[in-house]
Amino acid sequence: MSSTPAKPGGTRVPSRRTVLRGAFTAAVATGTAAALLPLLDRDPPAAARPAPAPGRGPGTTTEEFAEMYRGREIRGTATVVVPAGATDEDRVAVTAEPVPEIRVDGRPLHVMRRADGTYLSDVRHYESYPTLLETARAAVDELGTARLSPPAHRM
Repeated sequence: MSSTPAKPGGTRVPSRRTVLRGAFTAAVATGTAAALLPLLDRDPPAAARPAPAPGRGPGTTTEEFAEMYRGREIRGTATVVVPAGATDEDRVAVTAEPVPEIRVDGRPLHVMRRADGTYLSDVRHYESYPTLLETARAAVDELGTARLSPPAHRM
């Protein structure tokens, strides 16, 4: 015996379960495509990835600072690493992420670059800042008189 009722003309009508299963499958496929679209869209905003300047050494510095802020010495750089044998055209075409580094009183502050081009640090991990300098100043504000712990030695 068949689970789909027959019309008087002899054609079968799909069951409610079959219709709902098809609708659910279509909704899942559409939702998955919508969720994956931002990951597959590889065209980054121009402001998020500064282009490296041609003609410099193996790395190109995109941001660099050194200053005294609230009695603390802060230094920072963001360097785009370019292969040593790269030509000037290759250097312009590179879309590598800058490698950020901040030091507060000579001790490293762990900094991460977010997908939108902003930075956050271990000290102020719940808020992001548009530049490394602002990230370093916010970390000093949060630290107060405390010092960063020295980096752990690896064996």
